[in-house]
Amino acid sequence: MSYSNELYQQVILDHNKKPRNFREIDNATHQCHGFNPLCGDDYTVFLTVGDDGIIQDISFMGSGCAISKASSSLMTHNLKGKSIDDAKIMFDEFHRMVLGEFDPESEDNHLGKLSLFKGIREFPSRIKCASLSWHSMVGALEKNEDITTE
Repeated sequence: MSYSNELYQQVILDHNKKPRNFREIDNATHQCHGFNPLCGDDYTVFLTVGDDGIIQDISFMGSGCAISKASSSLMTHNLKGKSIDDAKIMFDEFHRMVLGEFDPESEDNHLGKLSLFKGIREFPSRIKCASLSWHSMVGALEKNEDITTE
C-alpha cells in the first residue's frame, strides 16, 4: 500500500471515529439538510456567519458512511474562520478534484489535507458520499433547506 493510501485510510478512520464539529449549532444563521439516496448518507450542515461574511462556526449532524462523515468533519475543520468566498472556492476545488477535473498536486489550491480525497475519483459511487456535506454547505449559504445528490 502506498504512503498516500495509508495516510488516506488513517485520516478517514480517525475522522469517522472522532468527527470534529459533530453537533448542532443553536441559532445557526444558515443550515441545509442533505441526502444521498445511493448510500443513505443523511446530514445537516449548520453555519454561523458573521456580518463580515466570515464563517464563525460550522458543524454537522446526521449519519452516513465513513467517507461522508470524514469528509464532513474535515470540511468543517477547514472552513471555520474562512470567508464565504473562500468556502465557495474550496467547494469548487474539492468538487472538481473528486470528479477528476482538478489535480491538487499540480495546480495551486486551497485544499490542504482535503487533497487526500483525490483518490475518490477512482470510485465513482463514492464521489457523492465525499461531496454531500460540501453541497449542503453551499446550499445553506444559498438559503436552501434541502439538497440531494440525485
